[in-house]
Amino acid sequence: MPSRADIDPLDLRFAIGNLILVDAIEAEPLQFRIRLHGTNLSERMDFDLTGKMLDEMPLVDFRDRIRQSFATVVTTKKPLHAQRDQIFDDRPRRYETIILPLSSDDVRVDVILCGLFYDGQP
Repeated sequence: MPSRADIDPLDLRFAIGNLILVDAIEAEPLQFRIRLHGTNLSERMDFDLTGKMLDEMPLVDFRDRIRQSFATVVTTKKPLHAQRDQIFDDRPRRYETIILPLSSDDVRVDVILCGLFYDGQP
């Protein structure tokens, strides 16, 4: 697995507002701290998760889906790609996401890089 140091944010300028960088915290249960919550995503949900725990996300159904996806990536150590068209918190959500595992020791996933693009978004 690549490490966080292998990723140059300048290479991702085209998507920076749609990226989420997450610390995966090995605990029981597994926890996720949002290191960076892209501005496009923060504006869309009217809530900035930067520096917060995933559990602080106010959209309960969407938060549960994200937690499940992040946990799958940590457990399998494999990227996850999805195109979804679902109702969360009584709002339609159509989006595409890629969730990538990153590792500082090539053994455990300690950081997750997630790109999330809503339908109709450049």
